[in-house]
Amino acid sequence: MQPFVERWRWIIQGQVQGVGFRASCCRRALDMGLKGWVRNLKDGSVEVQAEGPPIALAELRAWCEKGPLGAQVKRVKPCQMPVRGDDWFEVRY
Repeated sequence: MQPFVERWRWIIQGQVQGVGFRASCCRRALDMGLKGWVRNLKDGSVEVQAEGPPIALAELRAWCEKGPLGAQVKRVKPCQMPVRGDDWFEVRY
């Protein structure tokens, strides 16, 4: 039986570029067994798309609300998306 999987997109706003957010987020996601990607956006925010079990996704979102040391997260904008079946998590450039 296949476990229940969701996919979420989060836009993280604040001081989130130049502080190691992408690399730290990727490590967290991989540690939690999530799939998807993270990238910087031109407006200074960070976009994360992740899929996996709802509990792990909630943990990653909670981490995104704080970010790594040096980050100053002001807002996380969530959007649920269709599951794509990714089989990895990566930093996109």
